[in-house]
Amino acid sequence: MLQEGKLYIGTSRKPDDSINKGEYLDLKFGNRHGLITGATGTGKTVTLQILAEGFSNAGVPVFCADVKGDLSGIGAIGEPKDFLLKRAEQIGLSPYDFQEFPVIFWDLYGEKGHRVRTTMSEMGPLLLSRLMNATDAQEGVLNIAFKIADEGGLPLLDLKDLQALLKYMGENASELSNQFGFISKSSLGSIQRELLILEQQGADHFFGEPALRITDIMRTTNDGRGAISVLAADKLMMNPRLYATFLLWLLSELFEELPEIGDPEKPRLVFFFDEAHLLFNDAPKVLVERVEQVVRLIRSKGVGVYFVTQNPLDVPETVLAQLGNRVQHALRAYTPREQKAVKTAADTFRPNPDFDCATVITTLGTGEALVSTLEGKGSPSVVERTLIRPPSSRLGPLTEAERQNTLNVSPVRGLYDEDFDRESAYEILAERTAKAAEAARQAEEQAAEAPSGRSRWTLPGFGDDTDEASSGRRARPRSSGYQRETIVEAALKSVARTVATQVGRAIVRGILGSLKR
Repeated sequence: MLQEGKLYIGTSRKPDDSINKGEYLDLKFGNRHGLITGATGTGKTVTLQILAEGFSNAGVPVFCADVKGDLSGIGAIGEPKDFLLKRAEQIGLSPYDFQEFPVIFWDLYGEKGHRVRTTMSEMGPLLLSRLMNATDAQEGVLNIAFKIADEGGLPLLDLKDLQALLKYMGENASELSNQFGFISKSSLGSIQRELLILEQQGADHFFGEPALRITDIMRTTNDGRGAISVLAADKLMMNPRLYATFLLWLLSELFEELPEIGDPEKPRLVFFFDEAHLLFNDAPKVLVERVEQVVRLIRSKGVGVYFVTQNPLDVPETVLAQLGNRVQHALRAYTPREQKAVKTAADTFRPNPDFDCATVITTLGTGEALVSTLEGKGSPSVVERTLIRPPSSRLGPLTEAERQNTLNVSPVRGLYDEDFDRESAYEILAERTAKAAEAARQAEEQAAEAPSGRSRWTLPGFGDDTDEASSGRRARPRSSGYQRETIVEAALKSVARTVATQVGRAIVRGILGSLKR
């Protein structure tokens, strides 16, 4: 059943349920992307598993997310269970060998795998806006923030860097608005609150260094097999927006970093995007256009992207048109939307005159699917009703001890497990603030030491400015328009008032006396 240069998916059946032929995915079309759909419990995860096994044995690295926690079993040798042996016999798979596969476990939280991080700068304002569900005004402020960081030499690495930059922008909003455009303090406040929510949801684990290097998910083993990178996503799914944004960031990084190689004999990497509907739910138009662009152009870089979701309607038509290899498991058609989904799925296949796709989709059993892959010069094959082959690795999760043993011998052990916090925007802005405060303090002291310049009348022997200067005493700084009198000044004023009073009385008496005369 196995053929050189092809991945065996399963065996199709004729209308009378007899064996028809093997169904394969040609490796040279593995970078033309694909779609795996079906209702819960119909076998999508097993299909993902057997495709990952096939690509690995062909020397193609694989990246996939373990949403339910049971895909980790791909790192352990399979067990000859009765229902697996029965399926192998049904489809004529002989010999049916069991094996384990080279696995690298990853985890954004660092609990079930190696830490996965990226920096704020690498994420960029567009994806960050998606992660924060930002409005257009808030996205504009984020774009200004990244522009200020670029021009001001302020590396944005983690959450506290962006928080410090936003605080700086709020304190200098008027000046910065004149240079970069209006910066709304209300938008700044909303972004700061969203960052606080992200921090509470664990996003601070994701932003920082050392950042993930793309080459570490594109490894091959000494025996030529592709390493399968498995992202632990069971906890991550509690924050679906972070999950979707992370996978989109990773896809974008692959697109930006990998060189063009045309159509290779086999892919350089295959990327499985499980629960793909989370990527497109409430996604703004600009983001959908970005996904479409990446999917369309990343093919020439040797990367195949396979979306795994329950309903084909979860994927926009512009993206759906780019997916050449299709595996459709059973769908239910109880509601109008589900009936529409069945019709959409049936219409995407090249028809088979032996059966009606729309009818068969609703009657498929577990581990059975409609399969159509690219063949010849890249045209889709006629859709076939196919029994999916059983996996060679374990069905079900690894134990904690087995997972830890895998981590202990991992080729990336020690590269990402410790945090590294180098100087970035937070430290630079804190240093600038400290220097500004010190400069202000020094200026205040200099102003206090300078002569006041205010003239006042003096009497010899009562300590004028010259005497004070010669005696080394400093004039007191004037903190306001009112200044407390010194003892000498009070005495002088008292004497003056007494003299003035006596003279005044004498004058008055003289005047009155002359009047009386």
